[in-house]
Amino acid sequence: MPVVTTAPASTVGEWMARLEPAPPSALHRRLCDLVASSAHRPVVDVPEACLEAGEHLLDALLASGSTSRATALDLLAVDSLVTYAFQAAADDPSRLEERAARAMARIASLPAAL
Repeated sequence: MPVVTTAPASTVGEWMARLEPAPPSALHRRLCDLVASSAHRPVVDVPEACLEAGEHLLDALLASGSTSRATALDLLAVDSLVTYAFQAAADDPSRLEERAARAMARIASLPAAL
C-alpha cells in the first residue's frame, strides 16, 4: 500500500481543520467559526489567531454575564482556543514565556466593558 503523506497546514484555517485528535464535531465547528476571520492567515499566526478569538468570545461572555450552562459550548471553546494557541506556540519555545505572560495579562484585563 502506498503511504499517503499530507502537506503541513499553510493557513490558520487548514491547521484548525486538521486538529488531531479531532475535538467533538459541535466544538470543532464552533472553533472553526470563531477563527473564520483569521482562516486565511499563515499557519505561523495560529497562536495569535486562537488567542484573539478566545479573548473576544470570553470578553463577550463576561460582559453579558453569560456564564451559565447554556453557554457551556462557548466556555469550552474559549478554553480550547487558549489550549490550541499554546499547543501551536510550542513550536517556538523561545517565545513561549513571553507569549504566556502577554496572554495572561490580556485575559486578566477582560471584560473590557467593566
